[in-house]
Amino acid sequence: MFFYDTPGLTYDSGVVYDDVTLPPTTKRKVMAKVKFSLNQVSDVDTLQTCSDLQTALTGNANFTTPVPPLATFGTAITTAQAALTASNNAAAASKQATADKDAAMATLAALAMQLVAYVDLTAAGDESKILSAGLDVRAAKTPQTVPGQVQNLSLTAGDNAGSLDAHWDFLANGKSYEVQTSADPFTNTSFVTADTVTKSSTTLTGLTSGAKMWVRVRGINSAGKGAWSDPSVKVVP
Repeated sequence: MFFYDTPGLTYDSGVVYDDVTLPPTTKRKVMAKVKFSLNQVSDVDTLQTCSDLQTALTGNANFTTPVPPLATFGTAITTAQAALTASNNAAAASKQATADKDAAMATLAALAMQLVAYVDLTAAGDESKILSAGLDVRAAKTPQTVPGQVQNLSLTAGDNAGSLDAHWDFLANGKSYEVQTSADPFTNTSFVTADTVTKSSTTLTGLTSGAKMWVRVRGINSAGKGAWSDPSVKVVP
């Protein structure tokens, strides 16, 4: 039996097998694809990118019949630029108008308080005189009571890793709120105070990402501390 490496072995044509040069192996050419996206690109950068594209294609011998035509594309760029400028101008005007409104309202409120102070001083405690000025009389102060239990405590992921946003219902007689946290599982003694705030929300930071965190809140005023809310749990992002 003959093998391909048998010395002197030839093809039918008489050519020695070892003398034949094999043709080179051809590789399939990789086709290039365009990389382009305007997703999450600012308006200013979008306009600049489109302008650069129009410039690059203008007079380009590789692309002689652009679709859409460059004239149409250029008109769209001009229209978008004008709309952006108008929007920016409107935003600036709105901001100034809001600032003017706030200043005017602050002036009016200050004058109103001066006028009410005059009525209060001049009336000298006479209820009928105060009422004649179209003003209400303050109700007699009632003793402060301990805040009720905080309701509807909810936790959501914060803007940054290791943070949670906490929200709960406002307490009418709550002057401040104590916020406590506990790692999982919690016990009656595992909670530690993380924050004390005057509004009905807070952002807890410095937490361990991936950990399950329990949170509870209670209201506080001059009469004492209210009952703890039902604890809420969330995995820290």
